[in-house]
This record gives sequence, C-alpha cells and structure tokens, in this order.
Amino acid sequence: MPEERIIINIGRQLGSGGRTIGKMLAQELDCKFYDKEILYLAAKESGFSESFFAQHDENKHFFKTLFHLHAQHVSDNNFYPNKFSQESLFQFQADAILKASKEGRCVFVGRCADYILRDNPYAVNIFITADLDFRIAQVSKRHECSRDEALKIIHDKEDKRANYYNYYTGKKWGNAASYDLCVNVCALGMEETKNMLVKFIREKAAKNNRK
Repeated sequence: MPEERIIINIGRQLGSGGRTIGKMLAQELDCKFYDKEILYLAAKESGFSESFFAQHDENKHFFKTLFHLHAQHVSDNNFYPNKFSQESLFQFQADAILKASKEGRCVFVGRCADYILRDNPYAVNIFITADLDFRIAQVSKRHECSRDEALKIIHDKEDKRANYYNYYTGKKWGNAASYDLCVNVCALGMEETKNMLVKFIREKAAKNNRK
C-alpha cells in the first residue's frame, strides 16, 4: 500500500500553542514542518531576501512602510522592482506552499495555507484556540511582560493576522466553516489534543486512501 498522503494546515490564535501542536503533529506523523521556513522558500524562488518576506509576514499593511526599507532587503539579482506589489509577495509564498505540498507529507502553520491548498483532497484544516487567560499567560511568559501588555500584543497581532487572512481568502479568520476541526487546547491539554488530532488526521487520510 502506498504511503498515505498527509497535508495539515494549522490556523491559530496567538498564545494558543498552535505552533507547538503543529510541531508535535509533524514529529508524530513524520511530516516536514513549515512555519517561517516558508519565508526562506519564497525568498529562494523569488530573488527577494528572506528578511524582506519576514517584514511582510501575515501583515496586510506592510506596504505602508515599504519605502522605509533599506536596499539590502532586496537581492542584487532581483528583477521585480517595477512590478512590486503586496499581492506578488503573497503569490511567491503561495507558490512555495504549493511546491512544498507536492514534495511529501507536511504541516503548514498560518499564511493562508488552508486557502492556498483548498483544492487539495489530502489537506486537513485545523484551527487551534485556547482560553484567553491561558493565552495571556503564554504571551506574558514569552515576552516577559505584564498581563495588560500581553493582552495588547494579542489584540494587535491577531488583528493583523485576521486582516491578512480575510483579505487574501475572502473568508473570515477563525470561522469554524473554514476548517475541518476547531480545537480548544485547554479542554484536553497539549498532549491529549495532539493525540486526538493524530487520530482524526489518520482517519481522514485512510478515507482518502480508499477512494
């Protein structure tokens, strides 16, 4: 029997542990893991530097500050200076995601991967949530800041993330209708959430394999 094809796309609230869950799934299911790694692949394919993509990462309003960038953010062999747009940068990332998805089992975190791979029958789209107190505690620990500061970080970054997703997909970020499964990690804890998702993903992959 051929190896089951598995593609996992993870959307996540800030501080929910979505990235950690993604890495756990990748390890358990022998998948390549792509988060910011997509920025490297997009840079490699496009000729732009990785730091250039990093400044655009999941931020629809990036081009408001475009002209404050230094020259080193664009590589010497770049041939796009007069065809520059935010949409073209998104397309480079989309192309990188599409290419990676054809090369084996993989987990993608964010970057509208669920929309980019919407026609792929092997894709499983998951949204990770958590209770607000849990998320505040995680962000406060990560940034070594107060609860109030952590809450502001959550609101600011999630606004950018939602605007980016909504703009490019025409859907609503976090809306259950956009995903196969939405999970609150506080219900079971990280390890048991991972185990439950592994079972769901394997069942879906097996169903696809029988078609």
